[in-house]
Amino acid sequence: MRYTALLLILSFAASATAQAATPSEIVATAPASSWISIPGDDLLVMEIEGGRRVIFQLADRFAPAHVANIRKLAAAHWWDGTGIYRVQDNYVVQWGDRSEKKALPADARKNLPQDYVIDRKTVTGGLTLMPSRDSYAAATGFLNGWPVATDGKALWPVHCYGTVGAGRNLAPDAGNGGELYAVIGHAPRHLDRNIAIVGRLVEGTEHLSSLPRGTDSLGMYGESQKAIPILSVRLASELPEKERPHFQMLDTMSDTFAAYAKARANRQDEFFNVPAGGADICNIPVPIRRYL
Repeated sequence: MRYTALLLILSFAASATAQAATPSEIVATAPASSWISIPGDDLLVMEIEGGRRVIFQLADRFAPAHVANIRKLAAAHWWDGTGIYRVQDNYVVQWGDRSEKKALPADARKNLPQDYVIDRKTVTGGLTLMPSRDSYAAATGFLNGWPVATDGKALWPVHCYGTVGAGRNLAPDAGNGGELYAVIGHAPRHLDRNIAIVGRLVEGTEHLSSLPRGTDSLGMYGESQKAIPILSVRLASELPEKERPHFQMLDTMSDTFAAYAKARANRQDEFFNVPAGGADICNIPVPIRRYL
């Protein structure tokens, strides 16, 4: 029933009144039942030089081996003293051990599988599909709060603004989770199914997107540029209770999200002369908020 109702409400037909609620108004008035709390073990808190904090939500569902390694690296304080060394305009920010010589914790895996797609048959619930056409896949939608694409057989997370992925060398290497990047530009969907997506930014994105661009190839910091020091990276659950951040995400199976997605595709507020009638999957960012 809910799946059918969602498709109906997301038909994107421009039938709403001119004074329909805006996406932000829909989110602001969402009932408590439409929000899902994000566990502390799924939040990674990175402190960088200058008193700047960046927080990520981890995505176990799509890259379980990579996320397991990331949790072990955080527990071992592996990133402390490393740095941000790549900032490519309209593309990504990358950080970790640029030398690639820093030893991993003893309990971390060195060789990880290519966690790029999951079998569509293993998805038994929590999936909502969008009616809009997509240039990169047969269909797109949301799985338990994450933007995804599918060809009917496989399903995979997509590279939207703020997506966090695991850097790697040439295949079959899939990275070990130590080198991470965040998208700070137009959604590079061509990377889908080629790199493990391990999470997304939920706070402090501006501290990455505003960094000086690298002067070397691919946005790498050149000889005259200093890597931005990373002071610490911790799971939120590891922090003292008073310092732990708490976040909730809008349930993508809720009626509230369906109304929000429809509003994103059919802006009816006074500024818009012509509603788009559709929306790219990356133009429907899942609302995430702090609470407590």
